[in-house]
Amino acid sequence: MSNESNSGKMSSMFVAIVIPLALVVSILIYMFVLGDSGNFEGGDPIKGHPVEAEPGHTFGLIHKGGFIVPILITVNLLVIIFSIERFLTLSRAKGKGRIESFLGDVRHMLAGDQVDQAITACDEQQGSVANVMRSGLEKYKTVLHDSSMDKETKINSVKQEIEEATALELPMLSKNLVILSTCASISTLLGLIGTVMGMIKSFSALATAGTPDATALSTGISEALINTAFGIIGSTIAIIMFNYFSTKIDSITHGIDEAGFSVSQTLANHK
Repeated sequence: MSNESNSGKMSSMFVAIVIPLALVVSILIYMFVLGDSGNFEGGDPIKGHPVEAEPGHTFGLIHKGGFIVPILITVNLLVIIFSIERFLTLSRAKGKGRIESFLGDVRHMLAGDQVDQAITACDEQQGSVANVMRSGLEKYKTVLHDSSMDKETKINSVKQEIEEATALELPMLSKNLVILSTCASISTLLGLIGTVMGMIKSFSALATAGTPDATALSTGISEALINTAFGIIGSTIAIIMFNYFSTKIDSITHGIDEAGFSVSQTLANHK
């Protein structure tokens, strides 16, 4: 329990550090990379047009998206960071080798009453499924020859142990997925806010008396389109990664359920 508590604290600390750090990095990128004077005609990031040469033209064009740009960069950075974090975490949770092969090997061992070998296989697999099965097998060994308990009580005891082990594993699998789903939602909304603000600038430029301000008009359109693009990119990546990790978690969860059923069934069939 102490290890789980420490793990939870570390994860919370990671989130608390990463989010503001990503915002600071995004602001620095916006100011000193995208807003570099060399990216604009006349060296003026505010009134100057982006230079024609690449990559200054692209950087300058993105900078024209306005203050929403660093926020959208932050969202995209968070999607990338937490996608990597989830990938590493779920890779560890999956353990070594294929889960289906591991479960098949353990079932074969249990069929031959080779409980110790099955526990050794769990130690070697090192995944969440193996952790749950190992807890069940340890309890299985404890209650197997306990004459004070009838078979139904033994089975319930093993099931309870498996449920407790599962309750410790599952939160670790889904942790921080809510950040990806939140990024998927707010990225599109932030892009829409930037689009609306950019279009307001464009229409304001058109509404001026006499000849419309071409610079203000182009700036407003650029801001609208850049923010839309960033919002869609961030949302698309976040949705893809969220669905990918959800599928991986479902696979591991199914393996945990199978592991629990295998141990309980072995005890039920034991004579």
